[in-house]
Amino acid sequence: MKKGKVYVAATSQHIGKTTSTLGLVKALKDAGHNVGYCKPVGQKFVDMGDLRADKDALLFSKFAHFELIPDIHSPVILGRGATSDFLEDPDKYPYRQRIIHAAEILEDTYDIVVYEGTGHPGVGSVVDLSNAEVASILKTPVIMVVEGGIGNTIDRLNLSLALFREKNIPILGVIINKVLREKMDKVKRLVGKKLEIEGLKLLGVLPYDKSMMYPIMATVLKAIRGKVLMNEDYLNNRVEETLPSSLIEPEKITNFSNILLLSSMERLDLAISQIENIAREKGIAGSPISGIVITSNKLTYQLNDIREKVKHFQYIEKYKIPLLLTKYDTLGAVIKINRIEVKINIRTPWKSDRAVQLIKKYVDLDYIVNHLNSFE
Repeated sequence: MKKGKVYVAATSQHIGKTTSTLGLVKALKDAGHNVGYCKPVGQKFVDMGDLRADKDALLFSKFAHFELIPDIHSPVILGRGATSDFLEDPDKYPYRQRIIHAAEILEDTYDIVVYEGTGHPGVGSVVDLSNAEVASILKTPVIMVVEGGIGNTIDRLNLSLALFREKNIPILGVIINKVLREKMDKVKRLVGKKLEIEGLKLLGVLPYDKSMMYPIMATVLKAIRGKVLMNEDYLNNRVEETLPSSLIEPEKITNFSNILLLSSMERLDLAISQIENIAREKGIAGSPISGIVITSNKLTYQLNDIREKVKHFQYIEKYKIPLLLTKYDTLGAVIKINRIEVKINIRTPWKSDRAVQLIKKYVDLDYIVNHLNSFE
């Protein structure tokens, strides 16, 4: 096939750009294409010895099964202080050359190269590497990811596309993400109609999928500024429902699995007993609890204190339930947990799998493959 490439951008952060890009890369690979990936400009990185790579590049290397080479898959990292240093002496930072070098290698190696943008379209402008500028350097058409809705979706899309239009970058199409299922047909019809008038292709409408919003216990630990008392190896457990000990009533529990239990030390035994009884009545084998947070102003609690004070200690031990301690009270902990910005990462493989399923089902992959060279 003729070689092609595409740049995936988004109207803002937390829209689902990385999820959409990951699904696109893997779906194209599953369809038999030789696909490469690159995040030309990154902000959040991991250290790899003497090198740094963007966290998303690490995620893609694990899930799409390629050896991560930072200079190729993550050529520019704008870490703390990078923008100030650039403004002081731009000539010391050959960012464009790094991106061009990575692109030459990738485009020579793969039939299709998918480039992932960073943040909203203007991110990187301070070092002359906005998303639009990078797409122009790479000479690649753009897929824009926007959050679901109608009026606000169209408004944000037009604002975001302005930078790309200014540089005459072709827009391959639009993916609308996180649309409520009951509104998918309406959004597809009305937004699709508006996009058609403006000469844009609606590539797909992805439904809001609650499972993509589930955090893991490691994320909860960070949000509540807690400490781990036991079963630290199980912090990858996912959380589907947060349940304060005062609200353990069968009719109020929407999903009796992967529960995060919030409780004071004094109420913990009663709470576990209640959950055990409900699980027994529902015929649930094992434990539905994925993690426990003890809310207390006594951060001096140690594991021996739990062993002595909690009769259900063996239950926690048996089912390998991670047990955390936080200084926040129950309400404070719930607020912190509800504010978590859930991101796809290497510790959430089920999200990566689901991203591929959604892209395959709802996005016009054939159209994308056939229009990868629309820059020419």
